[in-house]
Amino acid sequence: MYVVKSPLSDENLKTVSEALQGALVDLVDLSLVAKQIHWNVVGQRFRSVHLQLDEVVTLARRHTDTVAERAAALGVSPDGRAATVAVGSGIGVTPEGWVDDTAAVGAMVDALGAVIARMRERVDATGEADPVSQDLLIAVTGDLEKQHWMFQAENG
Repeated sequence: MYVVKSPLSDENLKTVSEALQGALVDLVDLSLVAKQIHWNVVGQRFRSVHLQLDEVVTLARRHTDTVAERAAALGVSPDGRAATVAVGSGIGVTPEGWVDDTAAVGAMVDALGAVIARMRERVDATGEADPVSQDLLIAVTGDLEKQHWMFQAENG
């Protein structure tokens, strides 16, 4: 059932809806991963890493809403349910229990790298299908790449 009629062709809508849904899932999981590590980070750099992780959570949640609302604007129902995120995310396993600051930073570098790689694929896929959605995904990717850089610099 389509409540909102998309201006895109069926073929382009399929491409864009898959890209937006995938981005939504990765962003929801990224926010969860960053918050999990945030709660469990320990070590000499605890405070700075703890605060930096919250920046990622805020960024991911903001972009999650933007991506979901773009999908809805195109007539596609966004799906951010836990079960959907669990099976669709491209992020690997998050460390369990206490995580020392160096390992926490490394886990975030890996998580951000995985999401960025998938975002870049989505940017490529949506270029012709819907430049508006592509522009949104470019902005998301740019923000994620900034965080990726900052976390990489944290461990030197």
